Amino acid sequence: MELEIGKIIFRTILTYILVVILFRMMGKREIGELSLLDIVIFIMVAEMAVFSIEDPSSTIWHAIIPMIVLLLIQRLTAWLSLKSFFFRDWFEGKPSVIISKGKIDEYEMKKQRYNFSDLMQQLRENGTKSIQDVEFAILEASGKLSIFEKDNTQQAISPDGYVVPLILDGKIQKESLIKINQSELWLEEELKKRGYMSIKSISFCSLDSNEQWYIDVKDEQR
Repeated sequence: MELEIGKIIFRTILTYILVVILFRMMGKREIGELSLLDIVIFIMVAEMAVFSIEDPSSTIWHAIIPMIVLLLIQRLTAWLSLKSFFFRDWFEGKPSVIISKGKIDEYEMKKQRYNFSDLMQQLRENGTKSIQDVEFAILEASGKLSIFEKDNTQQAISPDGYVVPLILDGKIQKESLIKINQSELWLEEELKKRGYMSIKSISFCSLDSNEQWYIDVKDEQR
């Protein structure tokens, strides 16, 4: 029993050192910048490390050899990505423009299976108050959203102001209306005044504390 425990401790230390070395050899990349292949390899290496520790009866080489093979695969694909634009675009994916010149591209969002909740969350994480502040937003292959805001002279939001999303993907946000003490009928009338007759045709609509409206209509032509 003591011999088996010692074996497990030895394997744990050895596996830990090996995994650290492997990850260091794969290069320094932030979690949000990992490619699909990197994530798959990290998961597989972790599984093999656990297997080598949980099964002391098997030779540790059964875990070490596959780890080394995975490292070689990762190094090879990284080299091919540097040498070939085609391989990089096909294997890792290409960036997608979600917002261009302040206009939301709903077609690209659907293509990338990217919804308004994801967009709003990443805008908040970036410290961006509203979509109307954004000139360009690019969804990187890693899933990170790169945001380029409009110049301060173009922004119409007060420093202490709020921005309330009233419509997301053609659906009225009732909770937002409650916050500003307004009704759906009021929203419909305000939109009609601005020439928008159908709520379902609007992809995004917001109102800020300066009573500045931002309305983006769905693009169904693509």
